Amino acid sequence: MDLGVMIFPTDKAIQPIQLAKEVEARGFESLWFPEHSHIPTSRETPWGGMKNAPPLPEMYWRTHDPFVALAACAAVTEKIRLGTGITLVAQRDPIWLAKECASLDMISNGRFELGVGYGWCVEEMRNHGLDFKERRSILRENILLMREIWTKDEASFSGTHIQFNKSWAWPKPVQKHLPVVMGGAAGPKTAAHIAEFCDGWMPIGGAYEFDGGMAEIKKACDAIGRDPLTIDIGMFYAMGFDADQIKEHSDKGAKRGILPLPSEGSDVVLKLLDEYEKHLN
Repeated sequence: MDLGVMIFPTDKAIQPIQLAKEVEARGFESLWFPEHSHIPTSRETPWGGMKNAPPLPEMYWRTHDPFVALAACAAVTEKIRLGTGITLVAQRDPIWLAKECASLDMISNGRFELGVGYGWCVEEMRNHGLDFKERRSILRENILLMREIWTKDEASFSGTHIQFNKSWAWPKPVQKHLPVVMGGAAGPKTAAHIAEFCDGWMPIGGAYEFDGGMAEIKKACDAIGRDPLTIDIGMFYAMGFDADQIKEHSDKGAKRGILPLPSEGSDVVLKLLDEYEKHLN
């Protein structure tokens, strides 16, 4: 299994340029940044939308914009894959997002991967003018529109939420097929989306039921005639390196493991990177 790392890149933590250089120098496969535009102080929605969740860490409201940060990382690296883990697609304008993704893929010479998710913070979405109950269908249409923009010289799209007249939009991604990777649990609805428009699934190890998710994805792929083996499987390991978990998931087809880094200074982060490096093949 290839190993990468993820961090909430904040104004208080090791900065993205330094981190990217260190990650590449140690031989990790990829670097991933999540996002939140802001977190309303009302804290109406508990962390992750789960009842009795602990207080939300401040890193959630201090993150850099991931596309700006990853572009900076692309400029100082040559090999590592660069991903969003994850982008809140329904909260973003898909026309601008398509351009940001294509631009980052070009700047990085084809090293970008778009990790996507539905999101959980009701009041954050409300501030974006987004109905929480519509986030899944909006994400789907946003990605289908972006696929059109990335692959067509004259792109158009007509959906329930989006009407996009035939238009020109460049740059196009360097990768002929820019990877879209879904995070989160794979119930029937999410699995159907993974089968329809995603290239991979990357849940949080230990937080979601892996075997059940894989079964749902296979069922969804079978329903539309897609080979489930064309879905690349990766894992976010929120609790750090776990050799047993990694072996189990690798044996079941996972090709990538993403290890967490704390939103701390370089003194803390680089020591942990050194520990993780010991597990690279």
